[in-house]
Amino acid sequence: MDEYLILMRLDLITKDKQPSPEQLQVYMKQYQDWVGGIAAQNKFGGGTGLSTEGKVIRPNDVITDGPYAEIKESIAGFIIVKAESFDEAVSMARACPILKGEGNSVEVRKVMGKGNTR
Repeated sequence: MDEYLILMRLDLITKDKQPSPEQLQVYMKQYQDWVGGIAAQNKFGGGTGLSTEGKVIRPNDVITDGPYAEIKESIAGFIIVKAESFDEAVSMARACPILKGEGNSVEVRKVMGKGNTR
């Protein structure tokens, strides 16, 4: 079984796109149920949310603030899943509740290394 990274992108900046505390509770429950379903199949490899700030390190030891979640499609978090094929990983990703939000997206990438060679 190979590992796949599921990146979740959504608008973290636009004020009117942010959920109310009540909506956030509903969304978190949907997300937890989705991840729980993957974990129940013993196919969850970990994951977490990401902050909206960071540092970029470039050659010659140039360090800048950022990237900031200034664009509407920021990476909000990720999970790693175990799947028999790319298609199976995509099938898991298609059920991600983040896709219910307008403008949101999910990206699936195969993790190389750890025996994953294709």
